[in-house]
Amino acid sequence: WKAGRRADSPMLLPLAGGERPVIKLGGIVMILGLHRQGISVSAIARQLGIDRKTVRKHIAAGLTAPSYKARPPRERAIASFEPYLRERLTAYPTLTGRRLWREIKERGYAGGYTAVTDLLRELRPPRAKGFEVRFETPPGEQAQVDFARFDVEFFDEPGVKRIVWLFSIVLGHSRFIWARFVLHQDMQSVLRCHMAAFEALGASRPIRPY
Repeated sequence: WKAGRRADSPMLLPLAGGERPVIKLGGIVMILGLHRQGISVSAIARQLGIDRKTVRKHIAAGLTAPSYKARPPRERAIASFEPYLRERLTAYPTLTGRRLWREIKERGYAGGYTAVTDLLRELRPPRAKGFEVRFETPPGEQAQVDFARFDVEFFDEPGVKRIVWLFSIVLGHSRFIWARFVLHQDMQSVLRCHMAAFEALGASRPIRPY
């Protein structure tokens, strides 16, 4: 990381108080993945928008979770109102944070709204989880098809961003996934991917997609 140059990288997690940003776990995974593919340190740094020293450090360290600065302790002003809030939520669990914030402000609370909502998340009784019925289909009856966009930079075109699409088809019964990268989302690419997927999956009859 270099001040004023790399701090806006999406791979970095900015910290308060002027602290140097910390690289996100996803960024570390990408660094190690690109390194395993034989990509140079300089190319990785350019692609991810971070400093070369940061790349070398995480290649040497391997996959270890980044350490983040501890969250500051809860605002002390809210502590004396915890019994009141607990009592109100016990009697009326659906009371909103805004309502309770106004109530304790009338009783002398001078802190912020966020401190109130943080405490309410701890005090509210857990909601009962409803039952979910999983959607099941017989083998070969249904599949889900989707496209995912990727912005990539090829080795033979440094500095040039290209858009590629990942076509994927997920079988409804087995959850088996077949996928292929394509350059376009046109009808020809869609049909070609469907035919290749059906052949690879050994479909003896058409599968109902979508």
